[in-house]
Amino acid sequence: MNAASLLERWQAYLPALLQGAGMTLVVSASAIVLGFVLGAALLGLSLRGRGPLRRVVAGYVGFFRGTPLLVQLLMLFYLPSAFGLDLPPLLVAILVMSMNSGAFQSEILRAGLAAVPPGQVEAGAVFGLSRQQVFRYVQLPQVARAVWPAVVSEAIDVVKNSSIVSVIAVAELARAGRQIASANFRPLEVYLSVGALYLLMTGAIFVLGSWLGRRLGQGRRASAAVMNRMAINKT
Repeated sequence: MNAASLLERWQAYLPALLQGAGMTLVVSASAIVLGFVLGAALLGLSLRGRGPLRRVVAGYVGFFRGTPLLVQLLMLFYLPSAFGLDLPPLLVAILVMSMNSGAFQSEILRAGLAAVPPGQVEAGAVFGLSRQQVFRYVQLPQVARAVWPAVVSEAIDVVKNSSIVSVIAVAELARAGRQIASANFRPLEVYLSVGALYLLMTGAIFVLGSWLGRRLGQGRRASAAVMNRMAINKT
C-alpha cells in the first residue's frame, strides 16, 4: 500500500466523513439534552404521580430499556406512515434517541436521588431550611456528583448508538463511511477512519466529562459551606 496514494484518498473522502461526524454530533447532542429533560420529567411523574401514572411511567421505561433501539427506530419511522403522516428521518432519529436515552437517564437520576441519606434531608429541615433550599444545597450537589459518571457513560453510548440511525437514511458518520466504501471498494481504510472519528468524539466526551466532574466536586464543597452558614444563622 503506497502511503502517498493512501493520504490522497483520505484527503478526498475526509470532508464527507467530517460532515457525517457533524450530523452524528447534532443527533447525539440533541438526544442527550432532550433525554435528560425527559428523564427528569419521568422521575418527577414517578415520584409524585399516583398509581396509574406511575404504572404508565414504569411501562414506558420498561419498553425503551427492554427493546432494541433499532426496533424502536423502525417502529416510529414506519408507524406514522400507516396513518398517512411522513416524518423527516432526522426528526425521527432525534425523537427515538431522546426517548430511549430519557428512559435510561430517569433511572440514573432515580439511583442518584436514592443515594442521598434521608437523615441529611431531615437535618436540613430541622435547621429551618425550606424544601427548595434543602434540594438546592443538600440533595442536588450529591445527586449531581453521584450520577455524573453514569451520565457521561450514557452520553458516550448515545454517540455510539447513533450509528443505527443510518438505516433510515440519516446522513451521519456510519452512513457516510458505508457510501464511501461502496464507491472506492476499500472498506478497511474507510472503516478504520470511521472508527477513529468515533473514538475521537467519545474520547472528547470522556475528557470533558472528567473535567466537569471535578468542577462538580468543587461546587459540592461550596454548596456544603453555604448550607453550613445558613444553618448557623438559623440557630
